Amino acid sequence: MNAIGPVEPGEGTTAPRPEPRPVAGGSTGHPTAPRRPLVAVLAAVLLLAGGGYLYATRPHGPPPAPPVPSQLPFPAQVVDVTFVGPHAPPPGASPQTFAFEVLLSVDAGPEVTVTRVSQPYAGLSLTTAPRPPFRTAAGAARTIVITMHVTECGTVPENAGLPFLDVTLRNTRAIQEQSFILGPRYARALSQALQVACSNESG
Repeated sequence: MNAIGPVEPGEGTTAPRPEPRPVAGGSTGHPTAPRRPLVAVLAAVLLLAGGGYLYATRPHGPPPAPPVPSQLPFPAQVVDVTFVGPHAPPPGASPQTFAFEVLLSVDAGPEVTVTRVSQPYAGLSLTTAPRPPFRTAAGAARTIVITMHVTECGTVPENAGLPFLDVTLRNTRAIQEQSFILGPRYARALSQALQVACSNESG
């Protein structure tokens, strides 16, 4: 029985295997991994470093000029005075002396200096704590204690209708005198204090 097996290649009929190509450095092993991603990362790092250096060394423009006085608000536009309530008079004060607290606030602009506080009635003298001049910065508020003393009951009203305080204000824009009407609570408190002070007709 004849059997046909796999055909054996004849001598000289086998194709030669390709020789491995030499790689960098003379090695005949496997070729190294591609280096393109590493080169791209290095290029990005150098680009960022260069951009940061250029940003840090860029020429700076001159600082903004400070506002000129004509661009600043008038002090009366940014100051508000509100009535807080009665305050205990100084120790040892006479029965004709009483005190109140008011709150002075500055909304914006440069700091404001209060140079004077007064009231319209001739029969009353007035002092403040702190004493003028005192300053208040923008965004801040200051409590002022106003102490009044009745010097002549015949010249003060029995019922103060719309009492006000005259406050002289100064900032780098201007000096202004502003009248602040402190509202009905202040009017009632002042009227009551005057009635008590003059109840025995002593001034």
